[in-house]
Amino acid sequence: MARILSELDIGILKTVAPECEALLCSGSGVHYRSILPPLANHYSKDADDFLRRIKLLSMSDLEYLVRLILSGEESLGCVPFNYIILFVENVSERLGEEVASQVRKSYDDSECPA
Repeated sequence: MARILSELDIGILKTVAPECEALLCSGSGVHYRSILPPLANHYSKDADDFLRRIKLLSMSDLEYLVRLILSGEESLGCVPFNYIILFVENVSERLGEEVASQVRKSYDDSECPA
């Protein structure tokens, strides 16, 4: 479900991708509607860099992001599978296996899983 990024969303994106300036997808020219797809596809150099950036999130920001994922407001569909695996592992470590399992299911049910 596409959304307009809130100030909190933009703050989270700036935490994990401080180099983000325009909030526009360079490929489509459309405004970002989620946090993880642009982080994975535009700012992270590789999966390790993606994980390093995810670890910058405070517990409350991670919980907020997970709530968005579980409600369907945060898109996971175009995040590469190997990045999602690292994200889910980080969620498991910080928020527990049950929550991580729900996030993984959300990815598996997304519009364009790998």
